[in-house]
Amino acid sequence: MKIRLSDYNPDWVRLYQQEAEFLTTIFTDEIVRFEHFGSTSVPGLKAKPVIDMMCIVKDIARIDSYNDKMTLLGYDAAGDWGIPGRRLFRKGGEARTHHIHCYQADNPQIDRHLIFRDYLRAHPEEAARYSQFKQELADRFEDTSQYGPAKKAFVSAMEQQALSWFQAMR
Repeated sequence: MKIRLSDYNPDWVRLYQQEAEFLTTIFTDEIVRFEHFGSTSVPGLKAKPVIDMMCIVKDIARIDSYNDKMTLLGYDAAGDWGIPGRRLFRKGGEARTHHIHCYQADNPQIDRHLIFRDYLRAHPEEAARYSQFKQELADRFEDTSQYGPAKKAFVSAMEQQALSWFQAMR
């Protein structure tokens, strides 16, 4: 898929909130809470204009029973998509607008994502550095299949900084 990198759009918060309200009508009592994460959740950060949403649920195994309904509503049910314990739903086809990442409330991936988000929000200079790196990659690569792996080491190192920051705050 071709890389679509955009400047930060404050409308992303509204789009997240609208989708969370809609998904509440689908998953009802399964939901513990929603979180907006990923690059669209960090003010000033360049991002692929796809809202990453975390749907934290009581029992991940029960989410599979929603696949047919989600497909009828225009979502692609992608299973765990390489992350055990996650269920991923993608909305918008080739022009994706949302990724819904469902995790059971005790999944450690939740903290990893939220600590990284909070670190970038609290450190705008690091968000700017990450944004610049993403732009350099987008200028170099045309496809997400190259872009994603190229940013992996950078993101992993920044996640470690975020974890150290979080532990120092405790």
